[in-house]
Amino acid sequence: MPTYNQINKKIRKKKYSRNKVLALKGCPQKKGQCFRIFIKSPKKPSSGKRKVARVTLSTGKKINCHIPGMGGHNLQKFSTILVRGCRVRDIPAMKYRAIRGKYDLKYVYERISSRSKYGKPSFNK
Repeated sequence: MPTYNQINKKIRKKKYSRNKVLALKGCPQKKGQCFRIFIKSPKKPSSGKRKVARVTLSTGKKINCHIPGMGGHNLQKFSTILVRGCRVRDIPAMKYRAIRGKYDLKYVYERISSRSKYGKPSFNK
């Protein structure tokens, strides 16, 4: 007769990864419409003003989304943006990020390195 610990050792628990970006419904990106643009302050050691948009996705979900890139942006109410899942480390509960250079959100003009992340074309004018 096996002991309880011997039985328990044989039963392997199935591991699964929990989806952290539920509003995208398994898609890599989703289109959305801004209905509020505001500023948030980051967690303790960092300081600054992080630009955030409240977005209604095409799925009907409402999320907060970080607008990346230094300098400004041209978003306003009813602007259309593309959202991807990405954790923003210094803003609490921020799980989404806007994609620059797509729809109404313009690319970062003064970008020299990492241009692909900020929508800058490869040619320099």
